[in-house]
Amino acid sequence: MKTVSKVIYVAAFVILIMGCTMTPQTESLLSQAGFKSIPANTPARQARLESLPAGQITMVQRHGKEYFVFPDTSHEMLYVGQKPELENYQALRGSQERAVQAEMNNPMVSPEWDEWEPWTGPYWH
Repeated sequence: MKTVSKVIYVAAFVILIMGCTMTPQTESLLSQAGFKSIPANTPARQARLESLPAGQITMVQRHGKEYFVFPDTSHEMLYVGQKPELENYQALRGSQERAVQAEMNNPMVSPEWDEWEPWTGPYWH
């Protein structure tokens, strides 16, 4: 049971850290994958940017073609790509997640803390 709770604590910590840094990492990965950044430099573009779901890639149709867009409202930028760029992004994202997983499995990062028994006391549940 202690091992399961340790895994849950470590996973929650990693999710928290990734959530705090998700947008800058996402923007960087999108650029590396070949997505184009288009400024929302008109009121119409700003309105469209703000209408998109925050923090996620959305598929849109334009002139009969599929595009994948990611809004960056803090920098008033729209990242736009097609299927090849999306696949590049997913591959980059997968390699990044594997690196995070490898780091979690590093014994120096997540050592056994059994000698610190008070951490598992009733106030930690």
